[in-house]
Amino acid sequence: MTNRPKSRHSDRSWRKSDLRSGYTTSACAAACAAAGLKTLISGQAVSWIRIDLPGESQALFDMVRCEIGVHGVLCGTIKDAGDDPDITHGAEIQAFVSWKDFPGIYIRGGEGVGIVTRPGLPVRVGEAAINPGAQRLIRNAVLAAGGDFLEAKGVNIEVRVPRGAELAQQTLNPRLGIVGGISILGTTGVLKPFSNDAYRAAISTELKVAKANRVGKVVLSTGSRSEQYAMRVHPELPELAFIQVGDHMDHALRQCCRLGLKSVVITGMIGKISKLAQGRMQTHVSQGGVDFQFLGSVASELGADRTLIDKIVESNTAHYVQVILKKNGILGLEKKLACLAAQECFKYGRELAQLEVLLFDRDGELTAQNLVRRVQ
Repeated sequence: MTNRPKSRHSDRSWRKSDLRSGYTTSACAAACAAAGLKTLISGQAVSWIRIDLPGESQALFDMVRCEIGVHGVLCGTIKDAGDDPDITHGAEIQAFVSWKDFPGIYIRGGEGVGIVTRPGLPVRVGEAAINPGAQRLIRNAVLAAGGDFLEAKGVNIEVRVPRGAELAQQTLNPRLGIVGGISILGTTGVLKPFSNDAYRAAISTELKVAKANRVGKVVLSTGSRSEQYAMRVHPELPELAFIQVGDHMDHALRQCCRLGLKSVVITGMIGKISKLAQGRMQTHVSQGGVDFQFLGSVASELGADRTLIDKIVESNTAHYVQVILKKNGILGLEKKLACLAAQECFKYGRELAQLEVLLFDRDGELTAQNLVRRVQ
């Protein structure tokens, strides 16, 4: 589950170190639950609360509402995601807290919290999309706030997210089979901006859902455009099969092998595909840009002369290399790169049965396609 926007393609800003951290939906829900319980106990509305999180002690949350009603208390706080592009930044996260006659902490989802409808997620089908880690955070905050009062009484916690259903349409939740709202996520409670770990976790989750729903072939794309182009090439595949992996092809291929997924399609444009053709499975610019010496050597194999190779080596973009080769009548660059990329990725994903590479140009034209299969 993830509340990241649909397009999660990474860029160089993921490497900035001066970005501000924020809090997860789970931390916000835990703070509201603790504030609601304190209000139930004291009868006095709470305007702010501090809770201990695995990622930060005594984290401070302001309550934008603390409404005492006949049946319980409704508390709400505004989620601050820091500098992370989480779609729920600025959303109000709420908890409605009420007593039960018997001990225990009972957590459920309310308005704006999604319901899981497909297997493969860490929450069972039919339950609210509140991850186990999020549930632990909420329980711990409630236990700390309730103290001895919870020895004889129990408490209901209903997590709500006004506009959650609307926000969820901008996330991957509908594709994952989470309907009616967002997910309540976060094990540490602290949201690190542009986290590679979070990105990779999202990739793993999507692959697990695809596997659990018996998707026979998955499409790993380097970005949203190449994903859309690949959907036109493989219209027979369900939306679940298409997964944006950004620069993390290494992680995605490892996960495919670990999960026993046997058929993989890789789709991208010339810059990223050229890196894969060299066996560079982590394609972020921080790991090195496009290797124009390598493109020059490929062009040489295709018949380019020394003058043309020198122009290639001095190029600024892989797209420009395509342009100058085409102008000089040198064809086959895309096919050669797709072939090399398929071979290298197939070697990396040693347990795959087959792997296909699709190389598109900027306008979505399929310029090269290469399929490799394991010999039985």
